[in-house]
Amino acid sequence: MLINMKEMLSVAYKNKFAVGSYNVSNNELLRAIIETAEEKRSPAIIQIHPNELDLVGDDFTAYVREAAHHASVPIVIHQDHCDTIDGTIRALRNGYTSVMIDGSHLPFEENIALTQKAVSVAHAVGVSVEAELGTIGNNEGSSEGGADHILYTEPEQAKEFVERTGCDTLAVAIGTSHGFYPKHLQPKIQLDRLEKIYKLVDIPLVLHGGSDNPDEDIRNSTKYGVAKINLSSDMKRAFFNQLRTTLEEKPNDFEPDILFPEANKAAKSLLGRKMDLFGSSGKSSLYHIGELREKKMAVVD
Repeated sequence: MLINMKEMLSVAYKNKFAVGSYNVSNNELLRAIIETAEEKRSPAIIQIHPNELDLVGDDFTAYVREAAHHASVPIVIHQDHCDTIDGTIRALRNGYTSVMIDGSHLPFEENIALTQKAVSVAHAVGVSVEAELGTIGNNEGSSEGGADHILYTEPEQAKEFVERTGCDTLAVAIGTSHGFYPKHLQPKIQLDRLEKIYKLVDIPLVLHGGSDNPDEDIRNSTKYGVAKINLSSDMKRAFFNQLRTTLEEKPNDFEPDILFPEANKAAKSLLGRKMDLFGSSGKSSLYHIGELREKKMAVVD
């Protein structure tokens, strides 16, 4: 069932669990996510980064939408890290049910202005908007970008930002980075900062850079308003490391149905553990899919 982000995260926020938001750039990863979500009875968010969209093209979104419509659990299609209104409009035309406008690299007032424009455009067609305040770091193994130095989200600024923009969810910078951390660097999520933001902001919060962080920190973040956790590198590492192993073991095989199943299994194993960690396993029943389907049909009629 395809729904928007506001519908999905309102339930997660209320019940203090997080929904994983997983980056896809091919149909194998998409299958792994949806199959695992159905097996775990977990909601899931399928997100596509602009770099990934350049690889797969706009037509891929139609494939994702079809898969989401047929899924037996709630699914959101989310645009990841877009920094232009033109990009937002492109996503809306392609049928995304959630968009992210990323003005985190801009001065505070300019970030607000950009986010306000995105909210105006997206809300007009019933699509949710994620914004970002503060900057996420960038480590090895990620093409998603990020800052050389993390600019932490200030709680009072977060309150003002949400009130002035009307965004539906807010990605906060509390110490995470995209990609994998070097061996000498131990990640540490600033839960005290997160708690202060949570007390001032009344919308679901988003944790970017969900890979390669201590499980305890991830689990505790859901106590303080984090209802969406982005995951890309961990999943892709599981998939492609197993694919490399399979290619070495079967150097003379070239058929996808021979080479991909073990990689798919490795990704699904990782995804299942993450859904358990985020607390989303078994939560699809909270969404009353039948009622949501009736609501969607009423809108179409």
